[in-house]
Amino acid sequence: MSNQQPSWSPPTRTVEESVLKVYNSLTRTKTEFVPRNGRLVKWYNCGPTVYDASHMGHARNYVTQDILRRIMTDYFGYDVHFVMNITDIDDKIILRARQNHLFEKFRSETTSLTPALISEVHEAWANFVQSRVSKGVPENLKSVVGKEDEFWADLVIRVADKDWKLEALRREEKFEMYYTTADRSHSALASAGVRLQSGETGQDSALRLIDDSRDILAESLDQKFKASVTDPSISRSLAAYWEGQFFKDMSRLRVRDPDTLTRVTEYVPEIVTFVERIIQNGFGYEVDGSVYFDTKAFDSADQHFYAKLEPWSKGNRKLLEEGEGALTDASGRRSASDFALWKKSKLGEPEWPSPWGPGRPGWHIECSVMASAIFGDNMDIHSGGVDLAFPHHDNEMAQSEAYHNCAPWVNYFLHTGHLHIEGLKMSKSLKNFITIDEILQKYTPRQLRLAFLTQTWNAKVDFSESSMTGEVRNIEVTFNNFFAVVKALLLDADRIQSDGQHRYGEQERDLTNLLYDSQTAFRAALCDSFNTPGALDVLRDLVSRTNVYMNTSGKNMNLNVVENVARWVGKMLRMFGLGEGETSEVGWGQGQGEGESSVNREEILLPYLRTLSSFRDGVRRLAIAKGDTALKDILSLSDKLRDEDLVPLGVALDDQEDGKALVKLVHPSELIRAREEKRALVEAKAAKKAALVEAERQRKLQKLERGRVAPQDLFRPPNVPEGTYGSWSDDGLPLTDAEGKELSKNAGKKVQKDWAAQKKLHDEYLAWHREQGSS
Repeated sequence: MSNQQPSWSPPTRTVEESVLKVYNSLTRTKTEFVPRNGRLVKWYNCGPTVYDASHMGHARNYVTQDILRRIMTDYFGYDVHFVMNITDIDDKIILRARQNHLFEKFRSETTSLTPALISEVHEAWANFVQSRVSKGVPENLKSVVGKEDEFWADLVIRVADKDWKLEALRREEKFEMYYTTADRSHSALASAGVRLQSGETGQDSALRLIDDSRDILAESLDQKFKASVTDPSISRSLAAYWEGQFFKDMSRLRVRDPDTLTRVTEYVPEIVTFVERIIQNGFGYEVDGSVYFDTKAFDSADQHFYAKLEPWSKGNRKLLEEGEGALTDASGRRSASDFALWKKSKLGEPEWPSPWGPGRPGWHIECSVMASAIFGDNMDIHSGGVDLAFPHHDNEMAQSEAYHNCAPWVNYFLHTGHLHIEGLKMSKSLKNFITIDEILQKYTPRQLRLAFLTQTWNAKVDFSESSMTGEVRNIEVTFNNFFAVVKALLLDADRIQSDGQHRYGEQERDLTNLLYDSQTAFRAALCDSFNTPGALDVLRDLVSRTNVYMNTSGKNMNLNVVENVARWVGKMLRMFGLGEGETSEVGWGQGQGEGESSVNREEILLPYLRTLSSFRDGVRRLAIAKGDTALKDILSLSDKLRDEDLVPLGVALDDQEDGKALVKLVHPSELIRAREEKRALVEAKAAKKAALVEAERQRKLQKLERGRVAPQDLFRPPNVPEGTYGSWSDDGLPLTDAEGKELSKNAGKKVQKDWAAQKKLHDEYLAWHREQGSS
């Protein structure tokens, strides 16, 4: 057995330069990217298995692949032939389509709530509890057949204990999902029993029970009647529907269509021929109408070894079983690692003719055949999610190299990292499963793409609410504000008049040099295996320092230098797919917000807005200069126009030192958010000031309250304990203590000082009291 890495390696360069290097999963290192055919890049990307709605995991994978593809074509200038497949026949599709069909048929045929219906649903519930829920329960507590209701009553009590449920989840990660499904059905059965006894037996009552037990019934009906589902259009229609939904979601996410799209069902004859040659080459064998790949024979052959991507996963039984699918009968295989090339179709499964009898393709073979049909015996790039590395991509490579009798079949494997939601793997059982439709109701396509750009393409992504409302929003606002200011300055360029002096001094030279240094740093970041976080940092730093220049240069600003920066920054953001528009446009263009119009708002609106702003400028200057009450009212109306009326229209007026306003078009939501934040700050400041005023008022009231006592009563009961002093002067000053002894010199001085202070407080109290009475 030869355990060698692929023999092909890119040629070395003789000239030192910044070159693209990519992290290659095949070598587990960053390697210089050199296509075999000059500038042409042959790229195959694993597409979706279309049986359900697209989710955030799909968004992570396909948006990220789209970013890499755009960098390759729009930045590095490669000619990329991008091929993607659609898996439109698979165990998941067959199972889902069959279950949906049988459930809808059962539902449509049910006309009333009957004891027989309740009994059938209860039987399905009991089987589900036995087969699914009990996986998370210790052996000594598992239900025995016929006692599921007793088991359930005991289980409900145990699940209420968080520690017990945590242990159940450790035994079966989907325990909570299974338990919730069973609990909903159990409650529906109880309610149905009550309705039946009260005479509510109509179709609506029956459908309530059926719908609340959908998952349980679908599984039960499939076990009983799967052999009756013989129409192949049932699977095809489900796959066609979800394929359409997938591409609608990709369009909303601004993911470019593949150059070539392949579907498994369109390549079945080629798949049969492919499998035949693998058998002829000694790497496949038939067992009762199914064909398996012989991993041991392949592993022992010269120039080959199995599981190049993840050799450590070679014996992982769980991954191997997941790769084979839920409907695979693996009996008769020579080795546990052998995988199906062709599956004998059972009753209830679609089928195609083959030399081994009616059957259908295995999952792994499809990509090998379709990619080979397009690219031949080698491709530059193969991409997909990291969860596909083993066994799917390892199996693809093995069977393709067995067919072509060559190595390597792929030069560079690019695997995108896992997606986690709030630190946890996305899963329906964890209740953090998010569809693309759901996420686009909260965030724009641009914001999602920014979220992926801020993390490296092959690292695990932790998608969180805090990162979207924090870092991602701040990045978007920073660029939005920068482009809005620059566009406003360019459209109002007559404010910077030529006075016969050039405006290219040290500041302008520094900013120009910074632009070219940034372009170099940006390229270096992308050459470092598409380091998009580093590239974004370069753009943000350039924008920040350009903002400083604009804020400090005033009338001496060189607008050409600023424009050069803005145009390049916008061009790079559009290159990442963050907007669409002309390459010479300032900004990141249109089309990255839900419902956002592609109309050029600046071109249409700004002539009118500048006229309106000019009128306002004159009114403001007049009001400020005259200072009359009426003119102050006009000034207030002018501010209302800026702060209230124009904000929902997406118009910002930035008042300048020369009395004129800079007109900017900004997304209304950003202006409204900024206005509300400003109001909140003003209100918080006012509240703080009011609190200080109130605290000062309370302090004065407390001080005045201390002055309520007249000084002549200060040292007499009840203001001092009975018997403290023996005698007093006419002014109330103590003369002797309780025993009749004259006060000491120090004691006398102290009471005189306290008496004088109290007299002052009392005089202030009397004055305040007179004022209150007069008011």
